[in-house]
Amino acid sequence: MHIALIAHDSKKELMIQFCIAYSGILSKHSLCATGTTGKQVSEATGLSIQQYLIGSQGGCQQIGAKISCNEIDLLLFFRDPLNRKSSEPNEHDLLRLCDVHNIPVATNIATAEALVMALERGDLDWREYVR
Repeated sequence: MHIALIAHDSKKELMIQFCIAYSGILSKHSLCATGTTGKQVSEATGLSIQQYLIGSQGGCQQIGAKISCNEIDLLLFFRDPLNRKSSEPNEHDLLRLCDVHNIPVATNIATAEALVMALERGDLDWREYVR
């Protein structure tokens, strides 16, 4: 599966810790991320991650384009709903695209853990039937 990783600045460390904890599962899949998130996660975990531009310079739009082309199967977007900066990614557009294209999305660690465990069990293979 193709998994995209995005994290607001205040959630980057949480994303890193999450990816360390689940690196065994994530390593079996194709990963991409916005620039800073991808760089930091890759350095901390050794995971191979295709890195796009940083979020504020178009990385989120690049991932959005991949979602629109059905090239992303799962989005892990750790966002900070309380302290969002204007320079951070616009989650509304990404979440809308995920809804339009039936992409499972996690915006917090609890949902991310549930989705990654479902991925490991093979419960997210439903997309092959709707493409």
